Amino acid sequence: GTQRLVATEAGPVRHKVDIYTPSRFFLGYLGHDLGGAVVPADWLTFSEQKLRTITGGAVFHDEVGLEDARRRVAYYPRDVWLYLLAAGWARVGQEEHLMGRAGLAGDEVGSALIGARLVRDVMRLCFLMERTYAPYPKWLGTAFGRLACAAELSSHLRGALAAGTWREREAHLVSAYEAAARMHNGLGITDPLPETARGFFGRPFRVMALHGFANALLARITDDRLRALARRPLIGGIDQWSDSTDLVSYAEWRPLLRRLYE
Repeated sequence: GTQRLVATEAGPVRHKVDIYTPSRFFLGYLGHDLGGAVVPADWLTFSEQKLRTITGGAVFHDEVGLEDARRRVAYYPRDVWLYLLAAGWARVGQEEHLMGRAGLAGDEVGSALIGARLVRDVMRLCFLMERTYAPYPKWLGTAFGRLACAAELSSHLRGALAAGTWREREAHLVSAYEAAARMHNGLGITDPLPETARGFFGRPFRVMALHGFANALLARITDDRLRALARRPLIGGIDQWSDSTDLVSYAEWRPLLRRLYE
């Protein structure tokens, strides 16, 4: 790093300026040199907020190959994307019935917590379907508001967060699930799937992921490495199974995290 002294009307201001080669920067920021191969285990352990930071904004002058590196991670390769979409639907399926079950048991606080998790999962699924990296939590709602689907979905997601009862919460979430199902079918990446919520094995809950979105997506994967991963329980990428700031923010963890996918 270097120190630069800048004179202003208020007096001198000392700015710290760090100078890196692209290779050194990406090694420090991502834990990976983008000059080398980027394999599924890498993609699944890069946090979306870092990928969004790298690929966002303008480059005004480039003599060191920065734009080439940015293009390499402009968005997930198709099979990684399919795997992440499948994991996103699987997350919804694991908890969409629990929101109502907690409420039916008289635990509206627990139901509201699960409902809020589902709101976040639907939002992240929408980022994936619109092929846009999601930012870190401070900007998640702001960035979601800029997605094409926000005009239809935002009122339902706000309604789910504000609901006082599990039945009201479910009604808003079901509207969001059905909108997400229509988005999925609009992508044309699987055979069309039902767009209307269904009952949960005779219980008084309405769910969507049970229609088989995750399995339909996994069936379209052709990469052998990802097909092998898809035979295990779906954990998805790092942002889908952890929101620990220390885990997703510090590249030092990546060598250990990659072992989950190798």
